[in-house]
Amino acid sequence: MEKQSVYNKPVTIKNILKFAMPTIVMTIFMSFYTMVDGLFVSNLIGTDALSAINLTAPVIQLVTAISTMLATGGSAVIMKKIGEQKKEEAREDFTSLILVNVAVGIIMCALGFLSMGSIFAGMNLSLAVEGYCVEYLSRYLLFTVPILLMNNFTLYMIASEKAALSLICSVAGGVLNMALDYVFIACFDMGIGGAAAATGLGYSVTAVVGLLVFSRKENLLHFRRPIFRLEVLKNAASNGCSEMATTLVTGIVTMMFNWTMLTYVGENGVAAVTIIMYVLMFASSLYTGYSYGVAPMLSYYYGEQSYEKLRKLVRSSLKIIGGISLLTVAGSFVLTKPLVSIFARPANPVYELAFTGNRICTAALCFIGFNIFASGMFTALSNGLVSAVLAFSRSFVFMMIAMLTLPAVLGVNGIWLATPVAELMALALTGGMFVKYRKRYQY
Repeated sequence: MEKQSVYNKPVTIKNILKFAMPTIVMTIFMSFYTMVDGLFVSNLIGTDALSAINLTAPVIQLVTAISTMLATGGSAVIMKKIGEQKKEEAREDFTSLILVNVAVGIIMCALGFLSMGSIFAGMNLSLAVEGYCVEYLSRYLLFTVPILLMNNFTLYMIASEKAALSLICSVAGGVLNMALDYVFIACFDMGIGGAAAATGLGYSVTAVVGLLVFSRKENLLHFRRPIFRLEVLKNAASNGCSEMATTLVTGIVTMMFNWTMLTYVGENGVAAVTIIMYVLMFASSLYTGYSYGVAPMLSYYYGEQSYEKLRKLVRSSLKIIGGISLLTVAGSFVLTKPLVSIFARPANPVYELAFTGNRICTAALCFIGFNIFASGMFTALSNGLVSAVLAFSRSFVFMMIAMLTLPAVLGVNGIWLATPVAELMALALTGGMFVKYRKRYQY
């Protein structure tokens, strides 16, 4: 008896969570990649090296931005075609988009090596921190293509009803990352470059498994002789532009945080920002994982014109995200001390900065989930423009307004308060868009 597809099952909270849970766990594990680097680097090398990881983040986000756009936008386009029963065409498009990602990876890797020296030289960093930045990024860039393939294969495995396999790959990669961090840093004394290599090799697990999985013709998605359709590339880019915008502006905002902290507190402030970002990243991974998990369902029901199922999925999702929000706020507030102390000891000045910052930034977790889901929902519904407006406003416009005004009035506490204020402003815009397009998509 043929197994019933998840897309044909009733839309219940139980079935939604059963489909999305592997992706949620997977994104949590993926958030560990960077956190594990920070944990080993801060404890075995020092907080200067921890600052360097944060300072390289904007460059890394720039390198991966185009791939993120093609992965999220491409998944929406391809799953919509499968919902329309255009399976062979979808497979041809899938293969061509993967090849485009490989080309993008090679180009971005080369550009990264050519520009990183001048980028860090202009930041007025200490020689030690600047050296750490160059060392970390130069090793990380060697894994650009596997990392971009990992971004793509993660989403396509989910769309192909192989979320459990994606989870296994993520867990295996995370465990490998942790083990190699210890071996490279503690045993082989490879320093911060060893941390970058460990992360790259951990990401490569999903890339290698994905190449094997999508070579098998029995899978819903598999490699075919590619046919490059400009319209498909255009649609993938437009649908995924919000995710690219989020990646790009996250890098810009991270840079803004770093510069502001360098102005007010110095390099200790950058280390504190890094710790807070880890905590927010871990909590946000729950929302991101859920949004990625249900996106193929949204695209499929929209392509199939199953509006009743679409309506149930959206309404159930809002309830689920509300529940996750309550849990993350409570967890972050209660666990502030142990979370911060993992990266910096109480005697370290970084500890007090990060402790205060986390308590203030926790308020943002009330709003982040709804904003992330709404942006992902419009991407899945092939409305890249609305998704881009939401993502860009949330990640850049509102954040820049908060960053330029609050620190000037409240000092360092204003820097921490910027994130909750920006997310609250974004929630107001999200609510407006949600109401405006409700009749069009019948959710």
